[in-house]
Amino acid sequence: MVAHAAAARPVTLAERPDFSVIGEIIEPKSKVLDLGCGEGELLAWLVENKGVMARGVEISAQQVRKAIGRGVSAYQGDIDEGLADYPDSAFDYVILSQTLQETRSPLQVLKEMLRVGRRAIVSFPNFGHWEVRRAMLFTGQAPNIHFLSINDFEDLCRETGFPIEKRYFLSGARQVKHMPNLLAQTAVFLLG
Repeated sequence: MVAHAAAARPVTLAERPDFSVIGEIIEPKSKVLDLGCGEGELLAWLVENKGVMARGVEISAQQVRKAIGRGVSAYQGDIDEGLADYPDSAFDYVILSQTLQETRSPLQVLKEMLRVGRRAIVSFPNFGHWEVRRAMLFTGQAPNIHFLSINDFEDLCRETGFPIEKRYFLSGARQVKHMPNLLAQTAVFLLG
């Protein structure tokens, strides 16, 4: 019974440093779409604290039910299948937090984000971080479907013409200013 109560406790922004950065970026009263919204913790916080109009997409039916239980408008869907139900520029911000590396077609997902949103916020674990490099040295295995480093993502944006408006590099809750590809555990990008 105690374990269930702990699992139901909402994630605070302090526990997810990328959520904290995303919370700073999002302007009040914005229209926000969160792809891979999980249990809706970030969207619920944005609705309560920023007064946003929020919608979430999540592949897990169980997590969608939990998001709806938080009062978040969410539906079950596969973001790899596109966002055809949404017209161009339907949202001010489209968020993809800690999900890009799990998509089958990351470039297509990014294109769709920038089609349906004026801006896109992408956060991902930096697989160029020294601890990941060390782990791969000893295990010889990559941790996810697509692993990318900060340098990889910036190269992708440059090659595809996705304009980067802001970059945030984090090690825990601390911002990393020097050698982020080696020292940052998480990256958050605001694309225009």
